Amino acid sequence: MANRDLPYGAFNYVVNFDGSEEFGGFSDVSGLGTEITVAEYRNGNEAENHVRKIPGIHKVSDVTLKRGIIDSATLGEWIEAARVEGPAAKKNVTITLLDEARNAAQVWTLRGVLPMKYTGPTLAAKGGGDAATEELVLAIDGFKIGE
Repeated sequence: MANRDLPYGAFNYVVNFDGSEEFGGFSDVSGLGTEITVAEYRNGNEAENHVRKIPGIHKVSDVTLKRGIIDSATLGEWIEAARVEGPAAKKNVTITLLDEARNAAQVWTLRGVLPMKYTGPTLAAKGGGDAATEELVLAIDGFKIGE
């Protein structure tokens, strides 16, 4: 990757489930993150009176995806599979930030992903200018930044 001084735009990305784009495009992706808990430890015979920080377990944040409703039953089928099959329905999800030429600039790989919460659109007869959107919250087992 060449040196770059300007940050990438946050609007050019693709979301893939198990290597394909079968679920359609998403307008928002939020919640990408991981946290490593730290345990404090001190030997009783240490010369300095301070604790050491030791990395412990890590946890991965839930990721929220939003999109306009499209003519696709695949998302509903995955939610149903998660209810019926449990852990067997887990997928891997990659979120790829693209540069201006649509080349991969940064990749986040989410392993062991299950749909945790689905929220359908708010429907209202007045107005008519808003798109019907749905929201999907994903539970993640593992997280990796980079290819």
